[in-house]
Amino acid sequence: MRKHIPNTLTSLNLFSGCIACVMAFEGLYLWVVVWVIIAALFDFSDGFAARLLKAYSPLGKELDSLADMVSFGVAPSLAAFHFLSENITLISHNALVMEYLPYIAFLLAVFSALRLAKFNIDERQTESFIGLNTPANAMFWVSFCYGLTTNVPVISSNLMYIFIAGIVVFSLLMVSEISMFSLKIKSLRFKGNESRYFLLIFTVGLIAYMGLFGISGGILLYIALSILNNRNNRSIAEK
Repeated sequence: MRKHIPNTLTSLNLFSGCIACVMAFEGLYLWVVVWVIIAALFDFSDGFAARLLKAYSPLGKELDSLADMVSFGVAPSLAAFHFLSENITLISHNALVMEYLPYIAFLLAVFSALRLAKFNIDERQTESFIGLNTPANAMFWVSFCYGLTTNVPVISSNLMYIFIAGIVVFSLLMVSEISMFSLKIKSLRFKGNESRYFLLIFTVGLIAYMGLFGISGGILLYIALSILNNRNNRSIAEK
């Protein structure tokens, strides 16, 4: 019986991701954020349960990637697509642009699939990630779409161009060779977890001040800290 617990949790991740997709279709960005967070909690708990119960299986590994593809690949793409579709006239009134440019949002889904496939065959990613992980990418986009519709009084054409550029940049980050630290804390000691604690405190502060929009700021800080850690590690290695 216990061997089915991790796969059940993974299935609940997938179920939550499906609901997030429906919410994105409806443009209910708050609920997209909520259901992606729920999916992320199930995604974390299935791995924890598998380690605790020693219930690893090839089926569980494949199911985990399929669930993540929906929850952290398709759902944020749909949210970004809906946002672009609603605001595309700020960029152009050309019929072709209005019709087809919003589909650029699905680059997030395509590169999420590439990221997940790469992760499954890359043996280097045991202690840290190589490239931006899909849950972090998803959290950024769903909270960003939500924040733009609730915290930003006027959405400008420049903001729309930044939004589109961000889709391209984040897509490339997912398949980049940039090492990004894992958020899993093996011990509660501050030493060795400085970046994690700083990120946690900063993100909590942002959420307290900006609401769920603050999650996107926390993800940007996570990327920045990872890049700084890379540079520091490279400098140490060169000495």
